[in-house]
Amino acid sequence: MSNSAQTSASSRISRLLDENSFVEIGAYVTARSTDFNMAAKETPADGVVTGYGTVDGNLVYVYSQDSSVLGGSMGEMHAGKISNLYKLAMKMGAPVVGLIDCAGLRLQEATDALDAFGKLYAEQTLASGVIPQISAVFGTCGGGMAVSLGLADFTFMEEKKAKVFVNSPNALDGNDASKCDTAAADFQSKEAGLIDFTGDEDSILKQIRTLISILPANNEDDMSYDECSDDLNRICTDLENYAGDTGMALSFISDDHFFMEVKKACAPEMVTGFIRLNGTTVGCVANRTELYSADGEKEGEYDAKLTSKGCDKAADFVNFCDAFNIPVLTLVHTTGFKADKHTERKIAKAAGRLTYAFANATVPKVTVVTGEAYGSAYLTMNSKSIGADIVYAWPQASIGMMDASAAVKIMYADEIAASDDSAALISEKAAAYRELQSSPLAAAKRGYVDDIIEACDTRKRVIAAFEMLFTKREDRPGKKHGTV
Repeated sequence: MSNSAQTSASSRISRLLDENSFVEIGAYVTARSTDFNMAAKETPADGVVTGYGTVDGNLVYVYSQDSSVLGGSMGEMHAGKISNLYKLAMKMGAPVVGLIDCAGLRLQEATDALDAFGKLYAEQTLASGVIPQISAVFGTCGGGMAVSLGLADFTFMEEKKAKVFVNSPNALDGNDASKCDTAAADFQSKEAGLIDFTGDEDSILKQIRTLISILPANNEDDMSYDECSDDLNRICTDLENYAGDTGMALSFISDDHFFMEVKKACAPEMVTGFIRLNGTTVGCVANRTELYSADGEKEGEYDAKLTSKGCDKAADFVNFCDAFNIPVLTLVHTTGFKADKHTERKIAKAAGRLTYAFANATVPKVTVVTGEAYGSAYLTMNSKSIGADIVYAWPQASIGMMDASAAVKIMYADEIAASDDSAALISEKAAAYRELQSSPLAAAKRGYVDDIIEACDTRKRVIAAFEMLFTKREDRPGKKHGTV
């Protein structure tokens, strides 16, 4: 790396990219400001190593901030180098990976640094939806750099030392880091939902390589296909037993059991992530009611309800998939919206965003109803009504306004009150309601479900559906953009 010392910044690049593939750009750039005795200070590469290389042979542009140079602070030339990298990446249609360790804006350069930082925001905005943007935080990411992080498509964070904040924890009224460390990976991944993946430095670099290998290089040229060595007609025996933890279910139906979950720590009742089907990357959204560890221990249990945080998480994910032409698979098991004061503050808007994201997406969309699918919450989860191309249901699924027993108690309230055996009456009426209104067969007869499939056949039926939808084209009304 011509003019850059072998710092942690350059070491991270070496470990991220294919061996000997990195070519540095702008190695001789240094700060040009002379105010506040800056001319006397060494600023090699102005605190950021920039260049390009390959990941599994695929072109990638990368920048890595060097905290040993003025704390990794971002000055005019520093920001300019990253902006120029974005310009190159846009011309070539290749991802940008940012390895962040930045103390914030360089105070000695004031408005010059501020202007250059703003121009970086502009480049990131232009790149959004055109090339994948991936950022990983290994040290400090504060203030304006946290905004840059928020503009990325996928974010990683070292789980012990890294800090992410717009305002530091001690600057928040009534808070300090010892009470609630809002800059820590735990808070930013679980509560804020900003961070997609956490881990140690080596695992993060490995996960970035995996993510790059399954994503398209840009929104036009899809290089994410791979050969499938798995049996396309593989029977997924006992798949219905994984219906609670849909993360495991998705892994079961995926090629060679590959599953990369996104934002696992945030709103775990809503699963988002990537699988492979017949070598093709597929984005997945699914409701989760149980969470199990790799050794089979139950780690969590959730209501089959949509939450505001879960809807926002899924909407962002679907929007990304649609922008990069990644097909979407949805597994549905929801009985409604979560009912509490906190959720009620945002649920209408969040559910509206998710409904819009699914309905607006023009990529191939396949939905499988695995359990209960009730009311407008079901409509939100990529139902036929809002544009799913193919909808399957497992035999034990239930689709309708609400649970049959609850519906009967409302419809036959007077009869139940007058009955000598209300339990038997409810059971009788519920069975009839279930058959006529909420069974998968009833939905299929009306065209709301395309086929009723055995759970074990899910893999081969979904693969066949996406293969059929491969050349899908769908127009939308001419407009600048939606407003949801």
